[in-house]
Amino acid sequence: MPTFKKYHGIGNDFLVFEGRDASLPKELMSGDKQIIKHLCNRRFGIGADGVIIALKSSKGADVQMKIYNSDGTQAEMCGNGARCFVKFLIDNDPLFSENKQITIETLSGVVKSELGRDKLISIDMGCPFLEPQTIPTLLNKGLYGLPQGKVVIEKNIFEIYAVGMGNPHMIIYVDDLDLIPIDSWGKLLETNSMFPNKTNVHFVKRITSKKLEILVWERGCGATLACGTGACAVLVASHSLGLCESQAEIVLPGGTLNINWPDKNKSVYMEGDAKHVFSGEVELTSLSLL
Repeated sequence: MPTFKKYHGIGNDFLVFEGRDASLPKELMSGDKQIIKHLCNRRFGIGADGVIIALKSSKGADVQMKIYNSDGTQAEMCGNGARCFVKFLIDNDPLFSENKQITIETLSGVVKSELGRDKLISIDMGCPFLEPQTIPTLLNKGLYGLPQGKVVIEKNIFEIYAVGMGNPHMIIYVDDLDLIPIDSWGKLLETNSMFPNKTNVHFVKRITSKKLEILVWERGCGATLACGTGACAVLVASHSLGLCESQAEIVLPGGTLNINWPDKNKSVYMEGDAKHVFSGEVELTSLSLL
């Protein structure tokens, strides 16, 4: 039976499997949609926001990270997932136990990570995508260099912005997060026609120029406690709009991430922790019968 390690990054949790030795069942290696959904089911499975599989890199990176959302769809990239993956490698692979820097192949490119102060993990998230076709979105660019437009939700008119971080993000600024029905509005906005590949959704409240608070709806997962790429996208949009400085704390339901975009022509950096929750083994044949 395949073994797994469960990790979380400020409440965003993942099941991590070692696949570099080719010992995993083919159903898991190929990302069988029903298997992934059952593994992530919090009542009938183990429970997680996603599944991560460690593979050998084909692009010169130290390792490849294949990641699936809880609905079985494959994700291009996930910031919190990347931090959990780095912690998994440090904890379980002697090759990485002393490494300060690890490069990770993802569908959105090779990501650089670094173990920094207080054992916090910093991820070079790459440059944000601001051209509509690269996000992708059908929204047109506005005065601030961001794709933007309007959306009507239950008779409420909101200005929306789009940022790509290897995956698409919709950003909406509000005055009171407590008034946002994230489950219903998030599900509706994920499939907005302006985003041909669907989108992550973030409702944002500005606290100060150095602190923003957000609610998260992740594409393919639903409402979650955190989203690393989303936190980066929010910082990029907010700094572009003049709402915050280039470095700020992003407060999510599960905790806080430090996001830094020191140069508008270069990478965004995300810093936070990741923790091991528990380990186990799972019989995939029993899941396939559910």
